[in-house]
Amino acid sequence: MKNLFWVGAVLLVLGVASLFIAIPRTEHEGVKAGGISLGIETRHDEKIPPIASGIMIVAGAGLMFAAKNRGS
Repeated sequence: MKNLFWVGAVLLVLGVASLFIAIPRTEHEGVKAGGISLGIETRHDEKIPPIASGIMIVAGAGLMFAAKNRGS
């Protein structure tokens, strides 16, 4: 039962963190010919959609609640 509780706690924390923290992503576009490479690198910071964060929060809280009720 402790494992279920901790999985729920991790999901809850990740769900809350995903509301505020953006995930960095780097793209490289270019041409490579022989030993020469010409291109550009772009960096994007993207947030997870709020609905996905909400689902993670509700699932985490549900798992924690279920583990607490099963344990007692």
